[in-house]
Amino acid sequence: MTRHRRAWPLAVAAVAALALAGCAATVRSYVERGADFSRYRTYGWGPADTFATGDPRLDSNTFFRDRLQAAANAQLAARGYEQSAPDSAALLLHYHVSITQRLDVNEIDRKYGYCDDCQPSAYDAGTLTLDLVDARTGRLVWRGWAERSIERVLEKQEWMEQEIDEAVVRILARLPRRL
Repeated sequence: MTRHRRAWPLAVAAVAALALAGCAATVRSYVERGADFSRYRTYGWGPADTFATGDPRLDSNTFFRDRLQAAANAQLAARGYEQSAPDSAALLLHYHVSITQRLDVNEIDRKYGYCDDCQPSAYDAGTLTLDLVDARTGRLVWRGWAERSIERVLEKQEWMEQEIDEAVVRILARLPRRL
């Protein structure tokens, strides 16, 4: 077998991995320097007026908000945090969602010859951010976020459920556990 024939499966696998990575959510987090999570036991949801997403497809969708809050409540409970009323909670939980249009120019497809007539395409990219704020000081102590394409997610309720659940699990996996 020639060197080129042996390298071909490796090249195909590498391109497939890059393509799949482009579909996966990018998840990141930030922890305030010196934050001591052992002193936080309870959390409450911040004021309802802070939850506007800026996108009418989500702002008018109570299912989105309810699903997001249920998923976050389940993950925080699994990590040792207890939900309480906001006025008695040690942490206040806020979420933010932004949806922006991005441009995919299919550059990798052209580079490797997989697409002769590739055209740029616009798509919706979504970012879900979860913030935990120290209720006593008002300071942000932890932030986690996930970014990805949300094409077709808003079209079908089951897809939205899956995306919300997956994003919340991956974001809150980065939150320090209570000791």
